[in-house]
Amino acid sequence: MLEAWTSALAYTFQLYFDFSGYSDMAIGLSCLFGVKLPLNFHSPYKSVNIIEFWRRWHMTLSRFLRDYLYISLGGNRKGRVQRYVNLMLTMLLGGLWHGAGWTFVVWGGLHGLYLVINHAWHQVRTSCGQDVTRSTAAGRFGGMCLTFLAVVVAWVFFRAPNLQAALNMLTAMSGQYGLVVPPDLLPASLGHFLTSHGMSMGDLPLFSKTPGDLTQAAAWIGALWAIVWLAPNSQEIMAEFNPSLEPVTSSSHLRWHPNKYWMLLTVVALLYALSRMGKVSEFLYFQF
Repeated sequence: MLEAWTSALAYTFQLYFDFSGYSDMAIGLSCLFGVKLPLNFHSPYKSVNIIEFWRRWHMTLSRFLRDYLYISLGGNRKGRVQRYVNLMLTMLLGGLWHGAGWTFVVWGGLHGLYLVINHAWHQVRTSCGQDVTRSTAAGRFGGMCLTFLAVVVAWVFFRAPNLQAALNMLTAMSGQYGLVVPPDLLPASLGHFLTSHGMSMGDLPLFSKTPGDLTQAAAWIGALWAIVWLAPNSQEIMAEFNPSLEPVTSSSHLRWHPNKYWMLLTVVALLYALSRMGKVSEFLYFQF
């Protein structure tokens, strides 16, 4: 279970930062030639529901699917049931756009199902007299956690080589293959207590070198999670300069200014990038 969740979350954040950097580089390179591109990636893991997620993730593709598939199929003009059918068809075709495989079809179908549930839930709330535009801090946090969990589950199918591998992964994440913890990570008394209640103690193949590998992986995931949820994105940092077509507002104190502090940070980032030039890592989205 630990290995499965570590792997799923690692891929979730790898894909996020890969695509975020890919989109930023496209916008930045275009700005060098005096061309402004539309915003394509806007902190999607901060979304409080799946509708908002698709307004923040791969925004240019989302608009294309909406304008040329969803609206062309009739959108929401032919009744509620037809609207849900159009949503499912649009997301299924969006999954096929990423690759001709059943895993991508299931990924698109899951997101189609998520969108149908989300729109239906808004309809239920509206019919009960609730204002869906109003929310509480606790409600937004709960929505963000639920949305993130749903997205992680869908990414398992997106990443897996076949459906059986994806199902095996989800089975492990659910704990049905057991929970194994390296004994060196826990005090002996706590390890004995957990073992007596059904937990296995032993080596994890994914972290077979040292017990510290699991701790290091958990620390990386925690740090990346904090950046994704708490830090401003690059568009918000550069908000005063409007690098993309859509204006972005930001109340963060981490906004870029032409001063010595940002110069120092930029130089450090550049030197670090140059030091990593020998380690080539192709963008994941090059394959789509």
